[in-house]
Amino acid sequence: KWASFSPLPRPSRPDKARRLGYKAKQGVVVYRARVRRGGRKRPVSKGIVYGKPVHQGITKLKPKRNAQARAEEKVGRKCGGLRVLNSYWVNEDSTYKYFEVILVDPQHNAIRNDARMNWICNPQHKHRELRGLTSAGKKHRGLKAKGHLGHKRRPSERAVLKKNNAVRLRRYR
Repeated sequence: KWASFSPLPRPSRPDKARRLGYKAKQGVVVYRARVRRGGRKRPVSKGIVYGKPVHQGITKLKPKRNAQARAEEKVGRKCGGLRVLNSYWVNEDSTYKYFEVILVDPQHNAIRNDARMNWICNPQHKHRELRGLTSAGKKHRGLKAKGHLGHKRRPSERAVLKKNNAVRLRRYR
């Protein structure tokens, strides 16, 4: 059984890792993370929800974020000085799913001097994985849909909801 979180000397799927931006160079590392499979139980004491019956479900709830995004977040929190580039599935069993996460050191000169990789050194890319900006994060936000299929998801579901529910009253009406 693999550990919940461990650095790797090299990716176990080098072809997939290279398609997602991995380079065998200094400043690029790979971590393996595991996340528990299955739905998300509502974290309430003794299963008691104080509210309307519509909100009293405890067990048949699903997490908002997918397992891959949760694995990226787990690694990104542990390795605070590194930037999450991407991740990919490697294995799963009855209890866990395992993902390998590609991380980049934004302070390393090999990265800072690489014209194809130094975009991730900019400060706006701090903790991309916590803000749903990685590929797995964009997937659970529904941003893989193009055109009319995604018009209620851009820039985000919350922004569209606020825009559509805002009361706009003209001054002279």
